[in-house]
Amino acid sequence: MLDAILWDVDGTLAETERDGHLVAMNAAFEELDVPWRWSAERYGELLRVAGGYERLLHFMETGPLAPASMDERQALAQRIHVLKNRLYADYVASGALPLRAGVRELFGDCTSAGVRMAIVTTTSRGNVAALLGAHLGTRWQDRFAALVCAEDAPAKKPDPQAYRMALEQLGLPGSAVVAIEDSRMGLQAASAVGIPVVITRSLYFAHDPVAEALAAGPGLGTVTGWTPVADADPATDRIGLAQIRRWHASRG
Repeated sequence: MLDAILWDVDGTLAETERDGHLVAMNAAFEELDVPWRWSAERYGELLRVAGGYERLLHFMETGPLAPASMDERQALAQRIHVLKNRLYADYVASGALPLRAGVRELFGDCTSAGVRMAIVTTTSRGNVAALLGAHLGTRWQDRFAALVCAEDAPAKKPDPQAYRMALEQLGLPGSAVVAIEDSRMGLQAASAVGIPVVITRSLYFAHDPVAEALAAGPGLGTVTGWTPVADADPATDRIGLAQIRRWHASRG
């Protein structure tokens, strides 16, 4: 029986990386007069390092004009990351980033069916609040039975810490839930605590190897291109709760 849907945020709820975090990062560089700008391609490479602060430190290992000492690098990374998050929150709160197709509809399916939902992410609570507040309103947290963010689970995916905490908050075993993720790192994090995963491939992780996933496809807004094949439903032409339940039941 499927008792809950656990949602990743960046890349899963919205294409936040290229169209949000990268925009805010370059704006933070400019505002702080830091001589760096990341292209969309370079940012995609850096996403293999989980966490914005960690990503900055990794970049500064070889980045031009980076501070020489680790203490200076950490201080600069902290300044950039704090400003980036503020700029990102302002940008997202304006409604500039849409939810991915099918996300809002699956929210509705779960609410109507009494299936609980959780947010399980290692992005900051402020970033989550900005995105979901813009789309679901000021009481967005009422939609979720559990909320695990970077402040709660500092170990970044693929570490399973965030998913372990979510299961504890929900009081459920991994076998009773499905996680929706967009990357192999997220798949590994959830799978490590026995949670089956539906992968909705995002822009930067479109070709991640995810053979272990319960199902993988281009997004919740279409029933085409999924493995295993999704059941065609001409009334919706999207991945709904009924389809996820069928995939979940197929595990045996």
